[in-house]
Amino acid sequence: MMINKNILCVVGTRPEAIKIAPVITALRDEVDTFRVRVLATAQHREMLDQILDVFSIVPDADLNLMRPGQNLNDLAGRVLIGVNDYIVKNPVDIVLAQGDTTTVMGVAIVCFHNRIPFGHIEAGLRTGDLSAPFPEEFNRKIAGLAANYNFAPTKTAAENLLREGIKPASIYLTGNTVIDALYHILDRTNPPVSPVPDDRSYVLMTCHRREIFGQPIREVFETVRDYFSLHREISLWYPVHPNPEVSQPAHEILSGIPNIVLSGPMDYIAFSHAMKGAKLLLSDSGGVQEEAPALGKPVLVLRDLTERPEGVEAGTCLLVGPHRERIEAGLDRLLYDEKEYSRIARARNPYGDGKAASRIVAALKGESFDPWEGGW
Repeated sequence: MMINKNILCVVGTRPEAIKIAPVITALRDEVDTFRVRVLATAQHREMLDQILDVFSIVPDADLNLMRPGQNLNDLAGRVLIGVNDYIVKNPVDIVLAQGDTTTVMGVAIVCFHNRIPFGHIEAGLRTGDLSAPFPEEFNRKIAGLAANYNFAPTKTAAENLLREGIKPASIYLTGNTVIDALYHILDRTNPPVSPVPDDRSYVLMTCHRREIFGQPIREVFETVRDYFSLHREISLWYPVHPNPEVSQPAHEILSGIPNIVLSGPMDYIAFSHAMKGAKLLLSDSGGVQEEAPALGKPVLVLRDLTERPEGVEAGTCLLVGPHRERIEAGLDRLLYDEKEYSRIARARNPYGDGKAASRIVAALKGESFDPWEGGW
């Protein structure tokens, strides 16, 4: 048996793990072509472990880089040194990373400095504003500059890369691997027990992005507190992010409302089933903007800008920002106008068909494939 390429997949956070796991699985199926290793930076320790377990992925090495109280520069420095040391001791032919975290930015720089081909999964997402989201917009632009393989999830993402002068031959239109992961989970697992009674409809909320820390996140929490206090016939379920900048105001503002359920962070199996059971999503998450439309669930996006405009254009996602009047209007529109809800829920999913990982593997093998064109 001849191994042609040694591929290193680097993963740091839970969203990265979710979206790169289908690629790791698909690469490992190509035993005659690839030898695959997985390096964890553990930017999200417990959340990362959960999702790797779901896909039966055991890292070959774990840098365990997180330290209490460290800032972004501390983390970036640890990523650069840790990943560089690993690849010096364990030579590779191609390095893959997914998304827009500090881990991904650091991996891209290390590969550039060492002249190692770098593949960026979910390449080309842009808001056009380096401060929103922060620091993700900066991170993904760095990754795009360094990448030899830009695996763009949508036509819009591919067009963003072309406008930035990225070589067309390096851009592969694949669809988003998060849809592969979502279908994998829902097809193979059963829903866990929900904290929301079976006979109640609920809105599922996620809220955690750095750029809305402080007064904006308090406005979000105060808005949903007031709204659901008035609308007791429907519940809000919020798995609270563990960051103290989120958890402290969340518990301060949202505790004690009978139809607001605060739970701990959920693993990906639980969250996937929670999305499937929800009436709609209220979220600042990038992944949710992609996943929920695949389940026919509208999303009210708690951001003013999104690097995923396809969902807005398709009508599956509505931008409301962290603003009281827009959040309330969005909830009214989707909870109490059945015609409007049905129209949005039936809008086409612009993000993927569950075959993105196979397209990425084909590209790495130098094979042709039918690109993801968007829609069904």
